[in-house]
Amino acid sequence: MYQLLESLLANTTTLVMVIVFGFVLLTLGADWLVDGASALAKRFGVSSLVIGMTVVAFGTSMPEFVVNMLSLSEGQTDLALTNILGSNLINIFVILGLTAVICPISSQRSSRTVEIPMMVLAGVVVLVAVAVTLPFETTPGMSRVSGIILLLLLCLFMYYTAKSANPDVTEMEVVPSMPLWKVLVLVVAGILGLVAGGEMVVRGAVKAAYKLGVSDAVVGLTIVALGTSLPELATSVVAAYKKNCDLALGNIIGSVSFNVFFILGVSATVMPLPAYDGGMVDCIMVTLGALLVWLAVLTNRRHELNRWHGAILLALYAVYLTYRLMNC
Repeated sequence: MYQLLESLLANTTTLVMVIVFGFVLLTLGADWLVDGASALAKRFGVSSLVIGMTVVAFGTSMPEFVVNMLSLSEGQTDLALTNILGSNLINIFVILGLTAVICPISSQRSSRTVEIPMMVLAGVVVLVAVAVTLPFETTPGMSRVSGIILLLLLCLFMYYTAKSANPDVTEMEVVPSMPLWKVLVLVVAGILGLVAGGEMVVRGAVKAAYKLGVSDAVVGLTIVALGTSLPELATSVVAAYKKNCDLALGNIIGSVSFNVFFILGVSATVMPLPAYDGGMVDCIMVTLGALLVWLAVLTNRRHELNRWHGAILLALYAVYLTYRLMNC
């Protein structure tokens, strides 16, 4: 299997096909796993609220999680860190920006007072962790201590979400019932799709970096980050097209927070993630993006991200990406 994959990666055309197919498997695998696991949980009487906070939240972040775990197993720590930073940059600047241009995004009071500040906190914690080297550490970057702190913040975030959730709203999303055999097939197929897709993406990305003569960090910030953010991109754009723009903001806030608190927390706890060239710029941009979103919804009477806010986010990302590619 590995020999076949390596032979496919040797050719540029098949290399691109492997990466694209890997992203397709990641997306499908996450979708199958969420559907199957949700139906399985429902069979045991688990509420929609609990399913949404655990199975669905975990499932939609599975592409990033699988890519990070496989990257760490291959010793590609740069890829693991930039996958999360790159995904969050795309989530904030590109997905929110594009969605706001299509349809202004309104915010709820809880989003402005707690959830968006938590997204800002996520960026600040990573920025401080990368910038500050603790006395017992030898190299700068995300240490195991930082990872544990992020996991503790995840528990706080989940506790608040559970306390503030409206049962009437959360129970509106009914998980469809299905035969047990179909549930098991979906779960197994989802896991296999995630593992196989993640393997293709990681190996393909490393090979692409080698062929292009750029670092793993740049590939992680661009190709891998965009690919693992496809579920959020599709969800938000479709929501904007259907004028259900409130969904887009919650989708991105949840994704950014979960990426940092859970995936980066687990990754740094498993293996410290050393800082890389340009890492501070990436951390600053994630924090800046979250702050800009917070300021935008606080400083206008409608408390929304309007079209010109979205245009600014897209323009800032274009400037940032040009800078990073020119200095890689």
